[in-house]
Amino acid sequence: MRKLFLLPVFLLLLSLPITLSAQCTSAPPLTGIYAGLDGPAQYVVSLPSPVNCYNGQMIFFAHGFVPPGSPSNAWLVQLALPDGTSLPGLVNSLGFGFVASSYSKDGLATPEGVHDTLELVNVLQQLGIPVQKYFVTGASEGGTIAVKALEDNPLFSGGVSVCGPIGSFQEEINYLGDVRVLFDYFFPGVLTTGTPGESAISIPPALQLNWFTVYRPNVLKALAANPLATLQLLSVANIPIGLNLSNAGDAITGALSENVFATNDTRATLHGSPYDNRTRVYHGSFNDARLNALVARFSRDAVDLGPYETTGILHDPLVTLHTIADPIVPFRQELLYAAKVQAHNSSAELTEIPAPAYGHCNVTTAQVSFALLLMLLKATF
Repeated sequence: MRKLFLLPVFLLLLSLPITLSAQCTSAPPLTGIYAGLDGPAQYVVSLPSPVNCYNGQMIFFAHGFVPPGSPSNAWLVQLALPDGTSLPGLVNSLGFGFVASSYSKDGLATPEGVHDTLELVNVLQQLGIPVQKYFVTGASEGGTIAVKALEDNPLFSGGVSVCGPIGSFQEEINYLGDVRVLFDYFFPGVLTTGTPGESAISIPPALQLNWFTVYRPNVLKALAANPLATLQLLSVANIPIGLNLSNAGDAITGALSENVFATNDTRATLHGSPYDNRTRVYHGSFNDARLNALVARFSRDAVDLGPYETTGILHDPLVTLHTIADPIVPFRQELLYAAKVQAHNSSAELTEIPAPAYGHCNVTTAQVSFALLLMLLKATF
């Protein structure tokens, strides 16, 4: 993994967006519909204003997971950072164009995301926007989409991936599945709706429909009522909470929410369940023998995860940014990806930046600006 420890360069890059933001703003966005892999998709294009600010280079952005059945504009909320900073505005302030797709599919949509993001090239051509160089970025599921697009397509000269499961999609499936089955063991009945056939890999509609009003509050009450069970769950499932134990409720309900809203779509998309814990030996509880004897066990179906996994083969610069205590996509995904890259002798193209914070994609504008500008610097020199 290549690292840069030049303080003057760091300060210069960190100050650059502040300097340019006073000169370049964003023109009114261009929006529309285009043909994606699985049907129509929306696009948003944002160019710098005034016109002479545009440097002829375009930054593509791939958004993260959107639960199936969400409003058609739900993805647009992801075009802002946690502090409210507009991503198009930030990119435009640097003189770059910005373009993003809704994808033609919600839920698990990595292949659709890669295809539909690449198709934005045709959208830009049809709009008559000249582009000399392309870069790709993404967050969460979009982080994987950005990495796969960079790995597989010479169109892009560099990329930035934020908090994505880029090391192993199977590992991410295992982590979220383990959180659910272990929660059900330590807190039996809390997520039970009475629906026949419900389980950690078959989510009943009642759980999804009433998650925020009934079941999430019930989970938080159960955690508070049994702190010893909560601590065991955190330990066995290895759920990151940072240095503050009060993050436990948010971390656990966040991971469980992924199980509630992503599991059924994942099974439908893959034509089977990718989760398997038949031979997993859990440890870290007060009674591991009892835990391993009684925890629910599931077998993986014969599903193909190839289109959802990265290769680690990089030909152009990639900068990743990931919060150290991410309870949804744990930071260890970065370590797994670094190992892939090293195995393919591509380490010179990879720079991984750990963000010292709790939360999923809980990164600051300064951190994103630095990651973006570092990638651009590496792609230029």
